[in-house]
Amino acid sequence: MKDALSFQASPAMPVLPDGVEDAIRHATAALGRYQRDDGHWVFELEADATIPAEYVLLRQYLGEADDLPLERRIGNYLRRIQGKHGGWPLFHGGAFDMSASVKAYFSLKMIGDDPAAPHMARAREAILAHGGAARCNVFTRILLAQFGELPWSAVPAMPVEMILLPRWFPVHLSRMSYWARTVVVPLLVLQALKRRARNPRGIGVRELFRPGIRAGTGRTHQRRGWAAFFNGLDMALRKAEPFWPRGQRQRAIARCKAFVTERLNGEDGLGAIYPAMANSVMMYDALGDGPEHPGRAIARQAIEKLLVVGEDEAYCQPCVSPVWDTALASHAMMEAGGEAAGAALRGLEWLRPRQELEVKGDWAEMRPNIRPGGWAFQYRNAHYPDLDDTAVVVMAMDRARRQFDAGEGHDTAIERGAEWVVGLQSSNGGWGAFDVDNNHDFLNNIPFADHGALLDPPTADVSARCVSMLAQLGRTDTPEMRRALDYLGREQEKDGSWFGRWGVNYVYGTWSALCALNAAGFDASRPSMRRGAEWLLSIQNDDGGWGEDCDSYKLGYRGYEPAPSTASQTAWALLGLMAAGEVDNPAVARGIEWLCHAQGEDGLWPEEAYTGGGFPRIFYLRYHGYPKFFPLWALARYRNLRAGNARYVSQGM
Repeated sequence: MKDALSFQASPAMPVLPDGVEDAIRHATAALGRYQRDDGHWVFELEADATIPAEYVLLRQYLGEADDLPLERRIGNYLRRIQGKHGGWPLFHGGAFDMSASVKAYFSLKMIGDDPAAPHMARAREAILAHGGAARCNVFTRILLAQFGELPWSAVPAMPVEMILLPRWFPVHLSRMSYWARTVVVPLLVLQALKRRARNPRGIGVRELFRPGIRAGTGRTHQRRGWAAFFNGLDMALRKAEPFWPRGQRQRAIARCKAFVTERLNGEDGLGAIYPAMANSVMMYDALGDGPEHPGRAIARQAIEKLLVVGEDEAYCQPCVSPVWDTALASHAMMEAGGEAAGAALRGLEWLRPRQELEVKGDWAEMRPNIRPGGWAFQYRNAHYPDLDDTAVVVMAMDRARRQFDAGEGHDTAIERGAEWVVGLQSSNGGWGAFDVDNNHDFLNNIPFADHGALLDPPTADVSARCVSMLAQLGRTDTPEMRRALDYLGREQEKDGSWFGRWGVNYVYGTWSALCALNAAGFDASRPSMRRGAEWLLSIQNDDGGWGEDCDSYKLGYRGYEPAPSTASQTAWALLGLMAAGEVDNPAVARGIEWLCHAQGEDGLWPEEAYTGGGFPRIFYLRYHGYPKFFPLWALARYRNLRAGNARYVSQGM
């Protein structure tokens, strides 16, 4: 494999066409090898130590039979990703994180690691040096309370009766994001019943607590005034809890169970995300439903499908990403053209029947008159399709029918998808990922929301994808497009960049926005395009690539955080620059040269960096597919534009 990190690009060295063509050919063949027999792509989706550690602890909470080979593999994984600081980070090479470290330590001790072992001693010392386990976030404190390591009084009050509140009530579940709803509803039952983990091995972690440190004293994002109000409300709810009418509590628990059961989503799981799945299994268990109960059994099976088990290591994914992977890989293969386009068309045929046309999910509370028509991120998530996936799929299908003679088979899917996207535009002109006008910021100040990720407001990256879709479909002179372009204009940062909510970070957001503005007809002379392109040019690394660290999301900081070049972020920067008409800029040639040099002998690009965003500051993702299809996409686009003497991209992405 070539050493990309030691490579230094020439200041303006032209990239030989044969070199680019060879790189495209090798990358296309490599990506094609990952396509499944039925036409779809799906790559591993890796988070931090939290999810695999929680998986081990879930089994012990339920008292399930030992699976020592699997535990050994998970232990190997957790030990390998331990940071040099002794704890566990939220992303590769990141700083110590208290909650991830406590869960990883607890899991390893549960697996059988000796607390006196060097790696355990280092972890314990790091945890205590940062204040001890009492400074974990709310979700970790809940887990510790379930295992009897903390009293339930260390957890913010979340009365199960809130499920019965009227829709107009300020603190209502419908005002929270989809992921919060699916995680919180079964958790309300768990907090009401306060069942103790079975923990047949009798493992605890009292050694991780420092005397005199009160639970929940770590720094949060919350504003002082709102926090004082909600902390006072939390104290009042605690005092009132013993006096809740028993009948009302039972009705609330039944309502929560009904909510979960309706949205179980088969073997793809509640919300198709691990935390909601795990909480649903524990909820059924707490209610006395045994392993044979249909709801509990299918929920438990959904979790097993998230495991990635290798010969020596194993971990649990937070979710899977087949629709996203297939749509993006199809775009890259169509950009490459030739035989690769045929693989893309097979991918789109797999995608078409996965469009949700029947179920009106939670989004319909805000838009009851809109017909379903979206795609989910996962194999199936009928109640929770998302705008980002839908826009990307629609653009791929539209491109296939226009450029590759895919026929009329996609026409209905395209129209229904576009109709749903337009129908879910928020009042400020932008789009959130799953919901409409989900921007009730005060809710992020309740004690339970110390993570600051309770909401799904419109963001520049998702909105840019929706703008790109509308523009590619020729809908540039419409009220929704004008409102969306105004939104993107307001969201541009002073330095010319755009924030990237779902990808790291400003490089991702700026790529998304520049592609959208190009598709909408903006040329390179427009100030927004010029400033965005100049910002990307200003942050190029000396080696010719681009990189950005997850720390650019940290509290109180707005701006680019430099990092070593990565294949995916270099590809985004190049795609953004080419959308801004910079295909002939020497900086683009240097970036292309970096990609050609960094490509491995297998045709792919190595990348350990986490370039995907789960929740800023608390949860990041390593998309194993990103360095497989984004670099190919950028190389093929560069070749196509140079070969055709074109200076502007004809596609929305």
